[in-house]
Amino acid sequence: MKTSRSRIFPLLVASLLLQASCQKGPQQDQQKAEQGQGAQTATPGGESAAPKSQERPEPAQVATPVAPPAKPSGGQLVPLEIKLPKPMFVGTPTNIAVPNLEKPLGRPRQPFLVPAGTRNVAFKKPVTGSDEQPVIGELSMVTDGDKEAAEGSFVELGPSLQYVTIDLKSLNTIYAIVVWHYHKQAVVYHDVIVQVADNKDFITNVQTVFNNDIDNSAGRGVGKDMSYVETAEGKLIDTRGVQGRYVRLYSRGNTANDLNHYIEVEVYGKAVQ
Repeated sequence: MKTSRSRIFPLLVASLLLQASCQKGPQQDQQKAEQGQGAQTATPGGESAAPKSQERPEPAQVATPVAPPAKPSGGQLVPLEIKLPKPMFVGTPTNIAVPNLEKPLGRPRQPFLVPAGTRNVAFKKPVTGSDEQPVIGELSMVTDGDKEAAEGSFVELGPSLQYVTIDLKSLNTIYAIVVWHYHKQAVVYHDVIVQVADNKDFITNVQTVFNNDIDNSAGRGVGKDMSYVETAEGKLIDTRGVQGRYVRLYSRGNTANDLNHYIEVEVYGKAVQ
């Protein structure tokens, strides 16, 4: 009896050890597989990341190209030479209450570049206007080359909306227009609108190059340009190479009175060949 029990006991122990070994093997294989998968998806910071099959790629950030500013064509660019009149007042006005008013630079404006050979094509050219009998002066003063603010150097038109039209006598590519209304004192002219066209009646190819009429009171459309204080530098308008024969300038009184004035208008361009 003692001999039978001694044989059965070793067999029982061996069976239990074999069963434990079989259960441990699959568990170790599963742990190794999980550890291996974790090692493949670990981030540089040490944190486990989600498997690549579950990641969603972020959309690519595409930069929107910025269009370069328009530049006048015509080859080599040179600074525009503008002979300025003598300043008649010094300092920055502070008592002008006009909406959308441009802040004065407080320094000379930067040089304006134009194609070589650009000149004032409006000099001594004929001028007509809405007020054929000006209060003071003659319409021809608008292009006579005199930019001073002294008495006898300007033309004064009647109240309300008025305009002057310059006939350049031929088709021109226009790069800039400089206008001096009246710079003897710091004033702001209302509804300043500048247009270029192919014909004197402004029916075909009419292009508005400046408009600070923010409420369309002049009936030429709502403008987005800013009002400005008159200075001896005049107002330089970048016309970006538009083509036309006639240039028309509107105004509707100023902050001092209801009258309209012009000392000089210069149109810088080149004849179209």
